Amino acid sequence: MNILIIGGTKFLGRHLVDSTLARGHNVTLFNRGKTNPNLFPQVETILGDREHDIEKLSGREWDAVIDVAGYVPRIVRLSGTSLERSVGRYVFISSISVYADFKKMAINESDPVGKLEDESVEEITGETYGPLKALCEKTVQDLYGDRALVIRPGLIVGLHDPTDRFTYWPVRVARGGDVLAPEGPNAPVQVIDVRDLSDFIIQLIEENASGIYNATGPDYELTLGNMLKTCKQVSGSDANFKWASVEFLADNKVEAWSDMPVWLPSTGDEAGVLGADVSKAIQVGLKFRPLEDTVRDTIDWANTRPADHEWRAGLKAERESELLKLLNA
Repeated sequence: MNILIIGGTKFLGRHLVDSTLARGHNVTLFNRGKTNPNLFPQVETILGDREHDIEKLSGREWDAVIDVAGYVPRIVRLSGTSLERSVGRYVFISSISVYADFKKMAINESDPVGKLEDESVEEITGETYGPLKALCEKTVQDLYGDRALVIRPGLIVGLHDPTDRFTYWPVRVARGGDVLAPEGPNAPVQVIDVRDLSDFIIQLIEENASGIYNATGPDYELTLGNMLKTCKQVSGSDANFKWASVEFLADNKVEAWSDMPVWLPSTGDEAGVLGADVSKAIQVGLKFRPLEDTVRDTIDWANTRPADHEWRAGLKAERESELLKLLNA
């Protein structure tokens, strides 16, 4: 198969290229050449962006296009319209964030999505991100019908993750000692290894699949306690988890998701973010590697980064030490 990827050199995009090539298909990239421009010298790259250079794709045909970087419906419509007769299938990478009500657990693909009062808004914020992704989905489905495939990932983790949201925990636990952890060991979490997600997407393209799929994991109920225990076992550290209540964290202005990555309170308005129903994807072949492999590979990759890497998530050591003293007191 011939597959066009819009993007293709950052996190999910680069793993999609790896999965595509590993399964024996051909890849063409369409991007601005600004992120990791020399990552895939063996792959054809068409330089440009869809707002100004979409005509560079004219006269070509692909079995599918994967849109990894669509956030605004107007921009997605540009590529969708231009490629309508050039590609067999339009694969749009959306997000679990599209759903309207996260107080509900086990959200599935038929649940309502968020809406914007003003659909012309293009500024991406915490409030508009999900509804804008939902509008992008609708744009693709309106144009492509049963040739549209929409993937709604949850928290994507693993090698080359620029957000550090999961990476913080394996690296922090490997360092050992007292580790501040949120809420309690039974708090639910969901993550998906970027490699498993990439393989699943390419598999669906091979099968000419269409429709919408939640894509997170694993295929069992994972808790924060088990995730951190796995990090400890894999790293062989002496980590000692100090569980801080939701109230303690709130009183000390410790933010869920950013200061305490991978975690959201298990009750409240966002409880369902980490409890999505992925049975539809599992039924058609979504598979998960052992969490131990994800943790081990993430630690190995993180250790290749510069010592002065600026972490984008998690607590700095000094701040964690202060909080542990308060907690112990």
